[in-house]
Amino acid sequence: MSDLHDVVIVGGGLVGASLAIALDRLGLDVGLVEATPAGELPAVFDQRNLSFAAATVNALTALGVMQRLEGPPGPIRRIHVSRAGDFGRVLLEAGDYGREEFGQVVVARDFGRALEARLGDLAHLSRYRPATFVGLGECADGRREVRIADAAGERRLRARLVVGADGTRSAVRQALGIAAREYDYLQTLFVARLRAAKAPDGTAWERFTDTGPTALLPRGDRHYGVVHGVARDAAEAVMALDDADWLERLQAAAGWRAGRLLESGPRSAYPLIQVLAQQLVGARALLLGNAAQTIHPLGAQGFNLGLRDALTLAELIGDAAQDPGADDLLRAYGQRRGPDREQTLAFSDGLARLTGNAAPLLRPLRSLGLVAAAQAAPLQSFLVGGAMGFRGQVPELCRSAVQ
Repeated sequence: MSDLHDVVIVGGGLVGASLAIALDRLGLDVGLVEATPAGELPAVFDQRNLSFAAATVNALTALGVMQRLEGPPGPIRRIHVSRAGDFGRVLLEAGDYGREEFGQVVVARDFGRALEARLGDLAHLSRYRPATFVGLGECADGRREVRIADAAGERRLRARLVVGADGTRSAVRQALGIAAREYDYLQTLFVARLRAAKAPDGTAWERFTDTGPTALLPRGDRHYGVVHGVARDAAEAVMALDDADWLERLQAAAGWRAGRLLESGPRSAYPLIQVLAQQLVGARALLLGNAAQTIHPLGAQGFNLGLRDALTLAELIGDAAQDPGADDLLRAYGQRRGPDREQTLAFSDGLARLTGNAAPLLRPLRSLGLVAAAQAAPLQSFLVGGAMGFRGQVPELCRSAVQ
């Protein structure tokens, strides 16, 4: 492997690996720095359930990733939204908008294996694994130095562009001196696989409560992916529940829409903390995915937003046919990602704070809002467009699955 690359991506998770695949189509020499050894998947590829917006499904199909899934994804044909203690509800039907589905539910581990299989096909990729990002050096001769460490010790790579796709606690972001603003929702999110009396029929059920959302997502294996938010100070007790009490808790939160809840797989817990980088670009470097913004999972916008980051970058590089780390290209990236990022953040954060507020005076306002959303076509169209990932200047690969 040469130490010189067009692009070095730090982080081989969902967004970093997707970017490597997109850049390979352009014939760029890419280095991918991964913390996980060959033959293993990063921890992010666990049993959590990923809701892919239609735009994401289009792009990942065009990139040849969806075809590598081992199991069938679960189509989301309708979305049902309600809140405990409030009247009104919103029901969105894909067929009302001339669509078969709003998106698909994919198990993260299955997606990780599909990405790994696709990465193995790439002709212009060098993988550094297991390797740790150490720091950034100076820019010289149109390249930036990247210091990494592996079993052989420290080594230095040079790239025209360095991409930080290394997650919420991004070391690249810190090395660039970019500050991040944090907001702790004081909630913990539990995820698990769930079997119910009624098999999924394509409906995604979302139920809001004072302590967080509960969602039942239709998987492709006749199970549901459950997402259950609890107050942070209750998380330890919830994790300690036996399966019977855990199912009873979920039944109370989700209701009987899927019938009796019969069986749960292992549960995992994640604290909900929003982390926003105060800028996206530096000298021959930029941030994307969770390194740029880690957001509340309401509406399942996180990975979808990060993928649009990656595809926008690849599109700009392809259109420019020039130095991928040039100042004008990086400025264009920041400007183009701004509207989508701001609107998505406003939606997820605003909805999380509004639906999680227990103030009695807000209940009638929320109820009126649910009623209005159920009846107002323009508002529904706005919600549907966001849910499907068609927000802002959408990357070309998101618009159609045809290669």
